[in-house]
This record gives sequence, structure tokens and C-alpha cells, in this order.
Amino acid sequence: MTSSAPASIIRRLAAVAYESMLVAALAVALGFALVPLTGIPDPGSGYLNRLSPLARAGSFACLFTFFAAYCLWLWTGGRRTLAMKAWRLALEGAGGVSPTVSQALLRYLAWWIGPILAIGAWMALKPYGQERWAVALVAFNYVWALLDSDRRFLHDRIAGTRIVQT
Repeated sequence: MTSSAPASIIRRLAAVAYESMLVAALAVALGFALVPLTGIPDPGSGYLNRLSPLARAGSFACLFTFFAAYCLWLWTGGRRTLAMKAWRLALEGAGGVSPTVSQALLRYLAWWIGPILAIGAWMALKPYGQERWAVALVAFNYVWALLDSDRRFLHDRIAGTRIVQT
């Protein structure tokens, strides 16, 4: 892969929106696959039971691991996600080469900074009835691009990667 021009923020955000829909569909499918492991709600109760804390933690661990594998596979070896193909984007490491597995893993883990900040803020603001403001922190990684000198998202800055137009 040769080094190309960085993709615009608008193009990258459009790909993020597209990717979010694909990932949400995969999450729903995986959630249905996990139903036998997490327990089936009692049909006579008249409402959908909440999962136990252990089942929620297990479901999250499965989703986290599944999406890590999804990202590692599609971000390395010159492969691209469907959204990246649709928006003609590619992920590059240093020197315009395909990211290494360790770079892809670091990028995936760094992506979680925004959601973790949002969860922490939600927990801190909930006693004051202001937890709705925490949702803004989900976008932290993307808003970072407005402050970054190379207009990279935070997770790309941390991993040493960038999204380019193909």
C-alpha cells in the first residue's frame, strides 16, 4: 500500500456512521446467539427480564472480543471494512504500509476511551440527575480531530495510524 492523501473529516465521519450500522447489526445477531447462554426470559412474566450482572458481563466480554477480532482482521493485511470500501478509505500505519496487528489492537483499545469516559461521567452525574450530558463524551475520540494538528481521530493518533482516501 502506498501513502495517499488523508481523508477528510466529513468522509471519515460518514464511514463511521455507516460502520456503526453494520456493527449494530452484528451486535444484535451476536446477542441473539448468546440468548441460550444468558437465559431466556419467562414468557408468563409479561415483560422482558433484565440479564443478571454475570450474564451482562459475559455478554459484554463476548461482544468486546468479537469486535476486537473483527477490527484486527479487517484493519490488517491490507483488508478494509465494508464502510471503508464504500467510502474509498484505507487504514495506514507509518510509511503508508498496512497497520500491524499490535497497531490495530492499540487502535481498537484506544477507541474505547470515549465510551469509558462517557460511562464514568454518567456514573458521576447520575446522583445529580444530569447523566444525559455524559453521552457527549462518546464522541470524544472524533472531536479530538478538530484539535489535532493532522486532523487524526484520537485512536489513530495513539496507534500511529491514519485514514486515507484511496
